[in-house]
Order: sequence, then structure tokens, then C-alpha cells
Amino acid sequence: MSDVASANLRWAMALVDGLAAAGVGHAVISPGSRSTPLALACLRHPRLRTWIQVDERSAGFFALGLSKADRRPAVLICTSGSAPANWFPAVIEANHGLIPLILLTADRPPELRDCGANQAIDQVKLFGGQVRASHELPPAETMAAALQNLGWLAARAVDQSRWPLPGPVHINVPLREPLVPSGALPEYEVAAIPKAVSYPAMLPPSDEIARWATKLSGRPGLIICGEGNYGDGFPATLAQLAEQLACPVLADPLSNLRYGAHDRSRILGRYDAFLRRTNFTETHSPEWVLRFGAMPVSRQLHGYLAACTAATHFLVEAHGRWPDPLHLTTHILRADPAAVCSALAAARPLPAPAEWLESFAAQERRAGELADAAGKPIEAEVVASLTRRLAGGCLFSGNSMAIRDLDCFAAGGEAPLRIVGNRGASGIDGNVSTALGLAAALGKPVAALLGDLAFYHDMNGLIAARGMNITFVVLNNGGGGIFSYLPQAGLEDFERAWLTPTELDFSHAARMYGLEYQKVESGEDFDAALAAALEHDGPDLIEVTVDREVSVARHKAYWATVTGG
Repeated sequence: MSDVASANLRWAMALVDGLAAAGVGHAVISPGSRSTPLALACLRHPRLRTWIQVDERSAGFFALGLSKADRRPAVLICTSGSAPANWFPAVIEANHGLIPLILLTADRPPELRDCGANQAIDQVKLFGGQVRASHELPPAETMAAALQNLGWLAARAVDQSRWPLPGPVHINVPLREPLVPSGALPEYEVAAIPKAVSYPAMLPPSDEIARWATKLSGRPGLIICGEGNYGDGFPATLAQLAEQLACPVLADPLSNLRYGAHDRSRILGRYDAFLRRTNFTETHSPEWVLRFGAMPVSRQLHGYLAACTAATHFLVEAHGRWPDPLHLTTHILRADPAAVCSALAAARPLPAPAEWLESFAAQERRAGELADAAGKPIEAEVVASLTRRLAGGCLFSGNSMAIRDLDCFAAGGEAPLRIVGNRGASGIDGNVSTALGLAAALGKPVAALLGDLAFYHDMNGLIAARGMNITFVVLNNGGGGIFSYLPQAGLEDFERAWLTPTELDFSHAARMYGLEYQKVESGEDFDAALAAALEHDGPDLIEVTVDREVSVARHKAYWATVTGG
């Protein structure tokens, strides 16, 4: 092979081997010419599992799903030019959702930049402030010291993607032609020495814990848990703290506290319903609020907390961000959430008066009874079937109405269920591919609950569904149904410019991409279809026809019923 082609491949192999030695296990490749050495290096690595995704935008979200599965970065590879720009939505989501990714962009060498060369754009720091770090490599070198240093840079990039603030890291790789070696390709000879980096559990200072415990002691308060990477020990330690304080825990579905064998006796999941009761909220203002993770989905909870201006607002946040959109937080502790819970419980603060917790528990029971008695929207029945039949698996939730219906109707249960969403930037894009990435990495049943527009927006991603054991549940309410609950619904051009019904027959998409397809119109039929899909070894699509007007009316009727009395 030519000296240049040989150097390119050895350079790429050193980089990829360094990434694998630092713990990377998956690579997602979109085809291209300039990226050939990088693709070859991944395809030939003995410890790297490679995935081919033609559409770069879908590839970005597929890698995001892989990384969400175990919080270890997957590698993305594409050619030069506009190709990496298609990753941008996934990079934004990874940034805001704190998901590690490694972005390897092949590039033209320096002599072909800024001179009108084909497919050459400025890729240096292409992703701006959305990445934790950006590295520009020199053209391929063959000296042993340079190859060794490249391996160390790879390990550093993996570390930067994981700590202290997880997120994407960009490595730009200029490569000269020729790109395709002639003759036999070299094998990986001696793998890079594994480079393990351990991260601290940030322990809270004892004097600050003592101050917080004093402020919480004996007073009515609330624990709020949003989405977060809490670790396995968090549910038990949180339950212990809630018992000590005799306070309710309002847990977002993405907190993954509503389901599981831990003590859930103080964890409430129907607050989006009962916080609509002003005769309750106006007489039940907490004196303190202790919050973990991101802000929850529920707008009712947002409004309730925004009105708690007299309360002391505490926030536990370990990554250095400032998730305080209500601008009410006065005490922030940079520490591990489980460690904070354990330390606060060990400080033995006094419990709140017994009637405080009981009043919230009574509202939770009442909302559940009304949900069972009221004429449910079909979405509630879909959620009930999913959370029951998917026990032990993973449910990916789309945004807009899907996550809100989960928030409202997925109250909790003893069987474990992991619920995942793309709430970093809450976009409509990439939902299909993120769910497929999760299914590829987890090796357990995965279902995705999506709206029809979210499904349409990423249908290209379905090409990766071949051989996957995944069930897509599409709530087809004829477009952007969430706008039916917003002021835009009263505008003259509402249907044309906001609702935007696609009027697509999704059975054609299922047939084109090889998914088993069923269309249902009732909750009973959906339950049977879901049971069959979960038994089927392969990808499935269940389209649930939702009469938007009936659905809106039943949602509002339920909320009105819960609000009254």
C-alpha cells in the first residue's frame, strides 16, 4: 500500500484503539470516502461493535441511544463537508441531556481548505459551545511517539465526555489521499493498554448538611425529583429520607422512581392532576422544597412551585449546571444525590406534622380513583398497557403529548420499568433512532411511545430496525395534537400552520422497512396488539388512531373532574 494510505490507516487505528481502550464499545458509521480509514479502523477492531446508519441525522440519535443505555460514549463517524452538520440536533440533545458522545469527523487536509476544494468546509470547532472539548488533529503521522500520543488523546477525549459534565467531544481528523490501501490490510497487533478513569462520588460537607437538616426539620416540605442519572442506590436512600421527613416525593416519570421494588409509599405520580385543585394548592404551601435533577415535565407542578415564593428552595446538582428556570433556588449543593439523602437522613431531622403527608397521599388516591372512574382518553389506556406489559423493559417516550400522557397516567408500580426520553432540548427529531439505539445496547424489551409527527420526522432511522426487538407505538392524532391545548388552537390558520396533519399511511413505512404492522382504534385492541408485538421476535409498529376532538374533550373532562369537589 502507498505510504499515505498506510499512514492514514495506522493513524486511524491508533485513534480508534485508544478509544476502545478507554471503554468505548460502539461505533456508528455513515458511509463516505474521506472517512474510509476511520471506518476501516472501527470495522476491524476486535472489541468494537459497529453499526452502519446511512442518514447522518439518524446516526447521531442512534449513537445517542447507545450512550443513554449505559452512559458510556459511543463513537460517531462521518465524512467531510455538510455530513457532520446533520449530527447537530443530536449533539445539542447530548449537550443538554448530559449524554457522552465522541464525534469523529473526517476532513480535508490543511492545503485543501479555504481554496474552493470540493466538499471542504470549516469543520474546526464546528459544534461551537455544544461540545465539552474540540480537538483538531494533524494529518496522519507514523512515528511511534505520535501514535502513542494519539492513543492518550483518545483516552482524554473519552474522559472529557464523561466528567465532570457529561456530553459530546469532537475530534476533527484531516486525511490526505489516497484513502484506500492497496494490498492486505494490517491487523491490530498489540491493543492499547486499557485506561480506566474512576470518578468521585461528591460527598456533601457535614456542616452544610447540618444547616440543611435544621432548615428542613419539623416543617412541611416537598421533595421534587426530575430526570437525572442518579445511580442504583438513590431510590432506597431517597425513600429513607422521605420517611425521616414525613414528606411526599413528587417524582417525574423520567426520574425512574415511580416503578420498582423500592419503598414507593411516599412517591406520588398523579400530582399533575391534583395540583389543578386550587382549593388544595392554596392551602398546602410547603415551607421548603428540596429538588433533585432536571425540572419535571408537568406545567401544573411548575406553576405550583412558582407560587411557593415564601418557601426555601434547595437544589442538589453535582455537574455544575444551574437548572433553576423558576429563579427561586437559594441553596445549591454540588454533591452526589444519594450521598446527600443518606447524610440528611443520618442527621435525624424531625418529621413534618403527620397531616401534611397524609393530605397529599389522599389527593393521590382520589386522583387515581377518578382516573379509574372517568371516561378515559385512549392515551390513558395505551399508557396503562405499556407500563404493565413492558415490566422489566425500557420505554422510550417522545415529547409533546406522549411524555405528558405518561406523566399524567403512569402513576407507578412495583415491577421495574425504565423510562427514557430526549428532554435535554425536548425536540421532535431523532426519536425513532434514539429508541433503536437503546434497543441495540440494552438487550431487553424496548417500546417507544411517539406521536405521529415525531415518528414521521425520523422515519429514515427505521432502516436500523432490521433484526431489532422493538415495538413502536404511534399515537396518530392527526398532527401536532399538543397545540390543541395551547392558545394557537384559536388561530385562523391553526390546522395548516400548527396542527400540520400529514395524512400518511404508516403501513407503507412498516412494509418498506420490514416492521410488523397493526392499526387499532380502542384500548382493548391495543392491549392485544401490544401483547402480540412483545411476543414477536423483531420490530413492530402499532398505530393507534386517536380522534383528536374526543381525546381533547376526555383529557379536559378528566382534569375538570379531578379539579372539582
